[in-house]
Amino acid sequence: MSRSLKKGPFVETSLLEKIEGMNRGGDKKVVKTWSRRSTVVPEMVGHTMAVHNGRKFIPVYVTENMVGHKLGEFAPTRLFKGHTTKADKAAAVAPAAGAPKGGA
Repeated sequence: MSRSLKKGPFVETSLLEKIEGMNRGGDKKVVKTWSRRSTVVPEMVGHTMAVHNGRKFIPVYVTENMVGHKLGEFAPTRLFKGHTTKADKAAAVAPAAGAPKGGA
């Protein structure tokens, strides 16, 4: 369920203050944040955010297409290594079949 339009998008206040200060000063620094739940607002466009994924900070350059999404969407927390194929399964079974039984 989405957030009420009356309330507006949620952005961590400390993060928004940093971004607005950088916009006033014309700075372009990387901003570290743990706030994955913050919504990307138009003031953030053009800045690089280092979003924490639970292990490390992932640099995310904010573009216009990202407005309205959450910061956490752009810093994946899990590493997908792909699905196994039939050849991979056969290779895993073959060495085990050749091993001697009994262990002695």
